[in-house]
Amino acid sequence: MNDLAVVTFWFSSIFIGPMWVMMWFFPRHDITKKIVGDLRICVMPLIASYGILLIPNFIDVMISLGTQMPTPDIVLELFSSDEMIMLAWLHFLVMDTFAGRYIWMRMLAAEHPIQISMPVLLFCMMAGPIGLLIGILATSDVKDDISVPSGPLE
Repeated sequence: MNDLAVVTFWFSSIFIGPMWVMMWFFPRHDITKKIVGDLRICVMPLIASYGILLIPNFIDVMISLGTQMPTPDIVLELFSSDEMIMLAWLHFLVMDTFAGRYIWMRMLAAEHPIQISMPVLLFCMMAGPIGLLIGILATSDVKDDISVPSGPLE
């Protein structure tokens, strides 16, 4: 595996830890709202890390997925290299964190206690689509035009 894949893996994997801890255990804290509530802080570094690893693999991705209908065999062939597996991992981290942030915002808007929000957000991290579904169902009374509540740090 090349050094770029290793560096982007460790950067992104370590970067998300504090944000998830803040969403799980300190969902209403002003620092959580400041960091997780800002896409430039919460998600953009993950997207940048993904982009850095995508650049040298961009042509392979586009040729494999952009020239024909993906099939299980094509996807398996695409993910047969270490770099492409790391790229998929970074993709998961970006999307799971984005979905978790969205559910965290909905949990705040619904004023759900930590006993509800923490397990749902844990599902968002560990099984993104299922956590997203549970979070949407648990906050079905929340309108989709939610925003991060203001805090004294703004």
